[in-house]
Amino acid sequence: MLILGHDEVLAALRPEDCADSMAEILAAHARGEAQMPLRAMIPFEGAAGFMATMPAWRGGPEPVFSLKSLCIMPGNPARGLDSHQGTVTLFEGSTGMPTAILDASAVTAVRTAAVSAVATRVLAREDACVLAILGAGVQARAHLTALRPVRSFAEVRVFAPNQAHARAVADGRASVSASAEEAVRGADVVVTATTSSEPVLRRAWLASGAHINAIGASVPSARELDVETVVDCALFCDSRESLRAEAGEYRQAVQQGAIDGDDHVRGSLGEVLAGLAPGRRSPEELTVFRSLGLAVEDLAAAWHAVAAARRLGIGVEVAL
Repeated sequence: MLILGHDEVLAALRPEDCADSMAEILAAHARGEAQMPLRAMIPFEGAAGFMATMPAWRGGPEPVFSLKSLCIMPGNPARGLDSHQGTVTLFEGSTGMPTAILDASAVTAVRTAAVSAVATRVLAREDACVLAILGAGVQARAHLTALRPVRSFAEVRVFAPNQAHARAVADGRASVSASAEEAVRGADVVVTATTSSEPVLRRAWLASGAHINAIGASVPSARELDVETVVDCALFCDSRESLRAEAGEYRQAVQQGAIDGDDHVRGSLGEVLAGLAPGRRSPEELTVFRSLGLAVEDLAAAWHAVAAARRLGIGVEVAL
């Protein structure tokens, strides 16, 4: 069994290569070649956080099972730690024997941003030149790295309520905006990477033809977009089941009768990639990709990281 720690995962899992893996697995999931249940969120009374489990399976000539086990710790960012702590385990698909264990924080950071890179590549206008990122955590950093190669961004803006954190993320690669509105006004691609329970993005701020990657917390109590944005957009998701169960802004819009539920979803990103659903229909269209994070993404990212690590000779092999 190969063990890959945080830095070893980052060394093996290059963002551009991970994006290609994400495109492949999302299309495979849309075709039924990869499967997963909805993640299980497990609270414990009195605990400082909660646990989540995300199993998946991929068929084909090299079948594989995976299981991501996480502790979600809301207090960690104040400690300088990622809120997601855990492991991704891979199992050989014919025998069930475990083959690798990887740091889940690193896998999650890279694969989430890689999926947004795929969504941006598929859904954003070709002439998109201004990128705005709302948030200053692990995902804000990962998205700044992953999205820059996707379009020729002449300007990149970052906003977070803590300006010191925003400056740390920008780090010479972006400008720091004084407000979320200032960051978003005129932007062609917007990333919302927060855990906010109230909208951080308003429809009135968005330019014609903008694309949004909404990647905030995957719990119904989190809500990054206002209802008007959900109503006016062409909505894409990573999973309809996840969208219905976990996306707070979508659930609120349905509960208010502002949208017709599933009929408002144009397709999953995997369906667009597999040619089963249309993508952007016009340069003026507002597109939103609501990312909740999928177990099949963890499976594909971990598989790719392990293969790359073995080529590079990094990680530690152990016998159980």
